[in-house]
Amino acid sequence: MDDPAPPLVEQSKRRTALLRSPAFFGHETGGHPEAPRRIAAIESALAAAGLADARPEVPFGPSGLAPLERVHDLAYLDGLEELALAGGGALDADTLVRRDSWEVALLGAGAAVAAVDAVLDGRAEAAFALVRPPGHHATPGRGMGFCLVNNAAVAAAHAVARGLDRVLVVDWDVHHGNGTQDAFWERGDVFFASLHQWPLYPGTGSAGERGGGPGLGFTLNVPLPAGTGDAAFLAAFDATVLPAVRAYRPQLVVVSAGFDAHAADPLAGMRLSEAGFAALAGRVAALADEHAGGRLVAVLEGGYDPAALGRSVVATVRAFDGAGSNDRDGGDRLGTDGSRR
Repeated sequence: MDDPAPPLVEQSKRRTALLRSPAFFGHETGGHPEAPRRIAAIESALAAAGLADARPEVPFGPSGLAPLERVHDLAYLDGLEELALAGGGALDADTLVRRDSWEVALLGAGAAVAAVDAVLDGRAEAAFALVRPPGHHATPGRGMGFCLVNNAAVAAAHAVARGLDRVLVVDWDVHHGNGTQDAFWERGDVFFASLHQWPLYPGTGSAGERGGGPGLGFTLNVPLPAGTGDAAFLAAFDATVLPAVRAYRPQLVVVSAGFDAHAADPLAGMRLSEAGFAALAGRVAALADEHAGGRLVAVLEGGYDPAALGRSVVATVRAFDGAGSNDRDGGDRLGTDGSRR
């Protein structure tokens, strides 16, 4: 019989590397919700909180094709590049491509790869790639839902290429990460766990979607209703994700860190607060400490109220650093509407 799972360990203080670049102000989309003002809000909030400096330096550049091809079909990548070089266009009604979008997308994937390398090589204990556009809706053969290249999937696949055979992807974006699910549907070396509002775009993510073939049981979907607040979201994480992760014993934790479950976000109907994201990030970081030697990589996904996004990223970075570890058990003190009790 297996030994009982140990309790969540307390995080030690660490400095999470933040992978940032002015290039992510590119891919200009005008009045679209996924726009450079999201990065501007994050940069402003980090600076105001004193969190932008004195962190591990992780240099990065554009990804080559090889890491992308572990996730995406070459025909799709070629078509995306050609569309950008032709001046841009649209992959669908929501997903825009500009002249510089291919270069920006390559840089985002390069940041995800560099974050994994830095953590696995011991140059950083944790790393957060603050990139755009987001990626978790991009399937192997199609960009959609604002997403061009699936950065979190590229990160997880790169970790497997580096020799790991148990990589966890936790997706807490309000929308289901259908692209990441598709990429690893028949694989057991990447465990995909998503907590999301359901029903909601893109329409996938029911609890019955559990993977296929050798990947059966390595996809875990936790659909939650509109109106879910901090306490209920954290309770769902504790009841479903926590035991599954402890059974899987990941060697690396990758987070698809979207913040559009925030109560202020205009594109969905959940009610999380910054305190809720801090508690969630603390739980995930503690799992990384417990099973993966603290190895944690996060990649920015959604979040479309700029002020709420900036505050939520600050709360998450603090939790990853360890300053928010006392909030890991804060769910009992949080109302379902996201307010403190």
